[in-house]
Amino acid sequence: MSRYNARTAEPKWQQAWDEARAFAAEADPEKPKYYVLEMFPYPSGKLHMGHVRNYTMGDVVARYKRATGHAVLHPMGWDAFGLPAENAAMERGVHPGDWTYDNIDAMRSQFSKLGFSLDWSREFATCDPDYYGQQQALFLDMLDAGLITRKKSVVNWDPVDMTVLANEQVEDGKGWRSGAPVERKELTQWFFKISDMADELLEALDGLDDWPEKVRLMQANWIGRSRGLQFAFDFASGLDGFETLEVYTTRPDTLMGASFAAISPDHPLAKALEAQREDIREFNEECRRTGTSEEEIETAEKRGIDTGLTVTHPLDPDWELPVWIANFILMDYGTGAIFGCPAHDQRDLDFARKYDLPVKDVFLPAEGGEPVANEAFVPPKTEPVRYVNGLGQVETMTGEDAVAKAISQCEAQGVGQGVTKYRLRDWGLSRQRYWGCPIPVVHCDACGVVPEKKENLPVELPKDVTFDRPGNALDWHPTWRDVACPNCGGAAKRETDTMDTFVDSSWYFARFTAPRAETPTDMDAAQYWMNVDQYIGGVEHAILHLLYSRFFARAMVKTGHLPESASEPFDALFTQGMVTHETYATTGPDGRARWHEPGEVIREGDTARLEDGTPVEVGPVIKMSKSKRNTVDPLEIIDQYGADTARWFVMSDSPPERDVEWTAAGADAAWKHLQRVWRMVAELEDTPPAVDVADGADAIALRRVLHRTIADVTASIEGFAFNKGVAKLYELTNAIGKAKGGADVSRARRDALTMLARLMQPMTPHLAEEMWAALGGEGLVLDQPWPVADETYLVDDTVLMPIQINGKKRSEITVAKDADKATVEAAALADPAVVKALDGGSPRKLIVVPGRIVNVVV
Repeated sequence: MSRYNARTAEPKWQQAWDEARAFAAEADPEKPKYYVLEMFPYPSGKLHMGHVRNYTMGDVVARYKRATGHAVLHPMGWDAFGLPAENAAMERGVHPGDWTYDNIDAMRSQFSKLGFSLDWSREFATCDPDYYGQQQALFLDMLDAGLITRKKSVVNWDPVDMTVLANEQVEDGKGWRSGAPVERKELTQWFFKISDMADELLEALDGLDDWPEKVRLMQANWIGRSRGLQFAFDFASGLDGFETLEVYTTRPDTLMGASFAAISPDHPLAKALEAQREDIREFNEECRRTGTSEEEIETAEKRGIDTGLTVTHPLDPDWELPVWIANFILMDYGTGAIFGCPAHDQRDLDFARKYDLPVKDVFLPAEGGEPVANEAFVPPKTEPVRYVNGLGQVETMTGEDAVAKAISQCEAQGVGQGVTKYRLRDWGLSRQRYWGCPIPVVHCDACGVVPEKKENLPVELPKDVTFDRPGNALDWHPTWRDVACPNCGGAAKRETDTMDTFVDSSWYFARFTAPRAETPTDMDAAQYWMNVDQYIGGVEHAILHLLYSRFFARAMVKTGHLPESASEPFDALFTQGMVTHETYATTGPDGRARWHEPGEVIREGDTARLEDGTPVEVGPVIKMSKSKRNTVDPLEIIDQYGADTARWFVMSDSPPERDVEWTAAGADAAWKHLQRVWRMVAELEDTPPAVDVADGADAIALRRVLHRTIADVTASIEGFAFNKGVAKLYELTNAIGKAKGGADVSRARRDALTMLARLMQPMTPHLAEEMWAALGGEGLVLDQPWPVADETYLVDDTVLMPIQINGKKRSEITVAKDADKATVEAAALADPAVVKALDGGSPRKLIVVPGRIVNVVV
């Protein structure tokens, strides 16, 4: 019994929880509810340490809230659609569904070994027809409510995967999966009209008090509300059919520094010019072979071509500006046209220097400031600077005031008007791939675009597809594609685009409240369980997933699928840090680095080698990744140490919002500590049920530590400071181990260990159950209420006084705060260290500083 055996204990208690249906969420009007949710995983087939940390955090909160009397919803599902499954189908010759469901089975088994308190009865995968059929119903309701539109758009096109990519899926100008250079392409796409809610989504951020400030700021910047001037240049020399050139600018205060006008290669004027000039056509086509992401455009060399056309300055009809086509302008932003002010915009300055265009200062940092050289002076919004206004007058004001004044002056002169615009664009949901939720519409020559009837949902993906050629397998599946029109019954074709997988994850939290409902949600269940009280996930989802979910919640309120109170679906958000590990590399024959897994490397102090003696270079501590092979398999850790060790380590080593470095030494230390806790239970002397003896000072001191620990651990869980709670549990364990004495101390130790089992239950649930059973507890420790600290033990009426012997600290004593001098002297003289130093004699001096220190001179 002196050694805790996780291999036998953990499966035993997992079975006991399953048999008791301990984690099945049930609505109970007599209890407060608590909905804790971690961002659900993609079924890659293999658990990683990031999963362990993420889901342990949620599990600690779920188990704690269960113990505090809440009805808890803690569900699990799978974000299962997407290109990885399709790529696997092509590589392995299997169906994406078979690959996905096999991975789900494997990961479900892996998750079960960690003892998470998940309600598996609510499990679903987004590729289940029952789920995506309800998503199709949502689509139809949102289409009917005017929240969806279909229009042409310039998109990022992956020519290998043959699908549209979001800007965030373009990395260094290449597709994130295929690695192929991304092209611009104009397609007719389906869009969610998220831009209609831009102002509401922005304003509501101020009310999300329990979200990280950095996430709210990232969303605010992404929505990007700006106040600017929209005006039109008149053409001095133009093209038939183009009388003016519409421009939107957020810096109308720099109009007097205009040097040129420029348009996007996808601007209607640029396309019209293609028919007249071969060089323009070639330039535009070259531009379209790049992506549309801002990062790519900002880092690319600024290039352009002169159209030969000119426009007149809106404030001076005698001032003409050349019109260029430039590769850094997108049609999706503003009007697809700009005016360039090189002196005060670095991008414009780079362009002007390349093509020898004028640079005219409007702002200067101070009187007599240096003219612009190779770095543009960007006027600060809040600091006063010199400014030449639209009337040619020199003033000193902040950039913010200058913008407002420039708008007023332009409006007064009839040059455009002040408008508020947003960086946020409508959400393109069309993807040209098979493994996604089919868009439930058909295309009829007679009727146009026709929504599918709800009684025909789900529109299921056909299973008999092949992936022997690139592109969307639905495009060449005639028995699925060719259908009768739901409206007229004539020949029609299904929409073969499927939905962006961000759609699947934008409402799953609502489906968990009633996962078997015959409508997208059950309003009574949604009314009870929503909102998500605590949402947990990576900061990499701070923008798109969370923004799309906020939009979807509002859309579901508007279409009658969520109550008004669920417009903001996540009350609190926590973004956890990553799990990291150092990297190991050797140099291969080709001179390239060969990466090695931690299990292949033998560490010897500061050096490392392979088993055959080959020296290994120890690299930096970075996020665990397959490419660098610095991953640790959670199943190997569970097999070696047990799940509780992994859980304890990821909770104890670092604040949860920061990265945690996984080390073998750290895991071993966590295991040794849990073994120590178990030995203390196993070695506990047999205390009779009742001891007619009062607590002495030592027993009271232990109880004080216990109840302070209860208060501190409670506060740490409530405040998402799990590592601090674990540190307090270490302190309590040490205090129990040091406590020695008679029956009163023995009883206090038993009480403390019993309480320790209840406090450790959220972090190390299997060991806690084993401790509880060994200590004679009834039922499951899981069902015990959360401990409440006894306030009487939190009142500190004692003081710890150090004892110095001949000027050096040798011991310490605990005495009552109001102890008189004689009592303190007696306690000091009885201390073993003082007795030993005196060796039967008397002290030369005994000085007591009340409440502070005792000095003994021998």
